Amino acid sequence: MAPIARLTAVVLDCPDPRKLAGFYGEITGWTVEYDEPEWVTLRTGTGLRVCFQESPDFVPPAWPDPTGPQQVHLDLGVEDLDLAEERVLALGAVKPDYQPGETWRVYADPAGHPFCLYEED
Repeated sequence: MAPIARLTAVVLDCPDPRKLAGFYGEITGWTVEYDEPEWVTLRTGTGLRVCFQESPDFVPPAWPDPTGPQQVHLDLGVEDLDLAEERVLALGAVKPDYQPGETWRVYADPAGHPFCLYEED
């Protein structure tokens, strides 16, 4: 059966789209395609876009919290997990005390969205 649609973008709500786009742009090398105060789009180079939408009443998910969902998170592959951790923490990520695995690590971006880093084969 032919697909109905294809995924072209993932959108994250946040209080400051430029700040959060800058954070992910530094981590991934993605480039800004569109930049307005309330919306920033990063081009990933794979056809997928990651967008950041201003949400003045944004409430970040708490992780881990069995009473509330993560909402959404990004999984990012890296070559060296320890080096990548050092770099994302320097950019403003936070590493929660609870880590559910050993081959990947969970962080919160500057707006509080969880994201994971894992070593690619």
